[in-house]
Amino acid sequence: MIDARSIISRLKRGEEVTKEELHWFATGLSDGSVSDAQAGAFAMCICLRGLSSSNRIALTLAMRNSGQLLSWKGIEGPVIDKHSTGGVGDCVSLVLIPALAACGGYIPKISGRGLGHTGGTLDKLEAIPGVKTQVSSDQLKCILKEAGCAIVGATSRIAPADKRLYAVRDVTATVDSVDLIAASILSKKLAVNPDALVLDVKVGRGALVKTISEAQMLATVLTDIANSNEFKCKTTALITDMNQPLAPVLGNALELREVMRVLTGDTNSGALLEVVSALGGELLSNTNLAEDRHQGVDKVKQTIRDGRAAEHFNKMIYAMGGPATFCHDWDQVLPCAKVIHEVVASSEGYICSVNGERLGLAVIDLGGGRKVETDSINASVGISAILRIGTKVDKGQPIALIHAQKKEDAFNAERVILDAIKLSSTPPIIPVLIHDRVH
Repeated sequence: MIDARSIISRLKRGEEVTKEELHWFATGLSDGSVSDAQAGAFAMCICLRGLSSSNRIALTLAMRNSGQLLSWKGIEGPVIDKHSTGGVGDCVSLVLIPALAACGGYIPKISGRGLGHTGGTLDKLEAIPGVKTQVSSDQLKCILKEAGCAIVGATSRIAPADKRLYAVRDVTATVDSVDLIAASILSKKLAVNPDALVLDVKVGRGALVKTISEAQMLATVLTDIANSNEFKCKTTALITDMNQPLAPVLGNALELREVMRVLTGDTNSGALLEVVSALGGELLSNTNLAEDRHQGVDKVKQTIRDGRAAEHFNKMIYAMGGPATFCHDWDQVLPCAKVIHEVVASSEGYICSVNGERLGLAVIDLGGGRKVETDSINASVGISAILRIGTKVDKGQPIALIHAQKKEDAFNAERVILDAIKLSSTPPIIPVLIHDRVH
């Protein structure tokens, strides 16, 4: 008979366990027959000993199969998806998903909320009055048919084993296991049953993954699992830079404003658009929607230039309960902070370093994120007009704008920003935006 103690004992010795045993353990996580102590020991054994490639795949499969698998019968076109490991100023999904829909894909993207210093896509969407991100499977399919895309939260029926194990990992210092990270991400992504997937593995000071070697390892493990014979989901990963915020803004409504400026042609927001088009090119080339990734890049950019991406975004927002004309009057609809405060350079020089993690934590202190799960979010606060590395500035020139509810909050944030954005007397090396491609 299979039991938790024998599985944990063998994992503790670094031995293989069977596919059936991992399925049994995942079922026990979801129905409660595995205790918190056993779940913690299981996670710690994997964290310390690691898993073989076959056991990684088996654990991902078991956790995926612990809940509902979505079906897209009646959807006439490739179902595709994207996942980011998290960063600051990362509003890629809000531009990319409607652009992919305009190219003929169907994107049922299940997203999350803010984690640590990184912002959450659902929190950003909910800055739009009326938008509801928690929907049923039937509602999700209706939104998909109407708009070609949907960005929603996971229901409790998607990979419940992962939800239970993640909560245990959070309090047992086992979050940083590559095996557990990969199984957690892909058990939810592959429950959506996409035909193709692209992974945006962020690396740098503003990301959860700090070094290139760690990012390459995670990207390799993720793509190996998704492309395996067990799943056969055509998957590519890009390792993208997060040594400075991707967009020049942080904060839910502020990032939405930047998204709308890109979608409506008010700005090309270079770095954001470059990552959006690169990820989109990979996804389109992994389906029949583009001959190769270069043509895919061109197609994504064209949908943004001609306004079709904005139309799909507007349809999605309306289908999710938002204003019917959001893409026309977004500037009046989105909330604004009461206090806007300039942060100016203390000397002349070049921006040489931007600590995105510190900036992300400053936004949380302003009220733009959660310190505990029950905190409410003020969507209007944040930081905008953040200058990029390499920009030459004069003494007294603004290097960022703080959006706050109170002057005292703005002054506190100013001290953090001045410490997070460093100046040098000589031009710095500009960070590469896309470090690697793993496929």
